[in-house]
Amino acid sequence: MKRRLLLSAATAASALALGGCSTQTIDQYRQEKPVLDLQQYFNGVLDAYGVFTDRSGAVVKRFTVVMRCSWQGDEGVLDEDFSYSDGTTQKRIWRLKKLADGRYTGTADDVVGSAQGQARGNAFYWTYTLSLPVDGSVYDVTFDDWMYLMTDTVMLNKATMSKFGVRLGEVTLSFTKRP
Repeated sequence: MKRRLLLSAATAASALALGGCSTQTIDQYRQEKPVLDLQQYFNGVLDAYGVFTDRSGAVVKRFTVVMRCSWQGDEGVLDEDFSYSDGTTQKRIWRLKKLADGRYTGTADDVVGSAQGQARGNAFYWTYTLSLPVDGSVYDVTFDDWMYLMTDTVMLNKATMSKFGVRLGEVTLSFTKRP
């Protein structure tokens, strides 16, 4: 009887542990509104405000971004100008391509290979590897990037950075589309 009780408790604990490790999927957002149309939202000029936090949650760097975005058919360009709290600046130009079923690919000069993503409902998820300069060295880090359209003009973005599966920190951004 004790053995059966212990076995039941172990099975229940395993089920709870596995349930606690579940990750979100893009299909969870299928019914959420407002519906995100990347070609419509990332068209024109946007302002973004963000922070990079380390593993402990401490803010390491603050930044702003001005994005100039345009599309021709299924191909888009997101021209980003970053200004960091330490006075440094950076430029990144994303080249996006819309595919079937809400899927997108993207490239930029500091992206290793290409980004892969998909939009559903009010959300967009994509993942990519970025070559990140740090103190004179360059590290390839993986980004798991989630964006959520809040209103027609405001989007929130949370990206987790990792290397070899180890979480390094997070980037949190808010985007505001100019009228």
